[in-house]
Amino acid sequence: MVSFLCAAVIAGMPLLFATLGELITEKAGNLNLGVEGMMLMGASCGFIAGYITGNPIAAILAAIIAGGIGAAIYAFLTITLMSNQVVTGLALTIFGTGFASFVGKDYVGKVLPDTIKTFFMKVEIPGLSDIPVIGPMFFKQDIFAYGGYVIIILISIYLYKTRKGLNLRAVGENAASADASGINVTLYKYVHILIGGALCGLGGAYMSLVTVPVWQEGVTGGRGWIAVALVIFASWNPVKAFAGSLLFGGLSILGIRLQSMGIHISQYLVDMLPYLATVVVLILSTYKSRKEDQPPKDLGNAYFREER
Repeated sequence: MVSFLCAAVIAGMPLLFATLGELITEKAGNLNLGVEGMMLMGASCGFIAGYITGNPIAAILAAIIAGGIGAAIYAFLTITLMSNQVVTGLALTIFGTGFASFVGKDYVGKVLPDTIKTFFMKVEIPGLSDIPVIGPMFFKQDIFAYGGYVIIILISIYLYKTRKGLNLRAVGENAASADASGINVTLYKYVHILIGGALCGLGGAYMSLVTVPVWQEGVTGGRGWIAVALVIFASWNPVKAFAGSLLFGGLSILGIRLQSMGIHISQYLVDMLPYLATVVVLILSTYKSRKEDQPPKDLGNAYFREER
């Protein structure tokens, strides 16, 4: 069981980064359905940079920049040009998928250098790693995963304990009122959409640098879509997003675990479980009644200052 939980953390990390990225974006009032595209852009650029340079930092930076560029395209179209956010997000997914296939076509089947693999090996935290169950699960992971823990804490503090976090939530709830209060709505939207894209790029990079250090097309396997649903499942809360990522990560590796236990079940059925759970989450989300479980009121609405 402990080994399964440890594997669930690894499987859930790409979802965690992508979910946090989409969460930050939606807190700014923008619905970005291009998460899958940004993850693929981050995955491909991160892998290529890592393969060419053998430098893990360069690989991570390349993934961040790639995800950020995808988000910048989306931000320009939806904020400056006020295009439809849903259509723009879907277009970004198509663009990111094509981009990853194009730039990665010469790297299919290639393996990352040992310097990258070594850098992302599991590291035990003395003392904490000896705690039963929790220790091996959370404190015998790679440095990428530890970075994810830190990001959860930082985002939680930022959103709920800082003035800028309060301003961000105000922008997502009512951009016109926030603007009237002296908040630079356009700046807040641009900055946080770019941060969200960078996090999505990191989620894709985790797949290509840590989970599967061999380049293959479609390495994210639709996890970007699951991340969009996870934001709703988590009620736009970073800590709940972590719990949801572990749950869906566990579902994604359940088939391998069952096979190791000698339980034979259709692999197609097992592969379907995370996506079936996504549908269930979306259905259950319609029954949420608490105010804190509701999406930002201005989510998906373009803001034009002259209309306020």
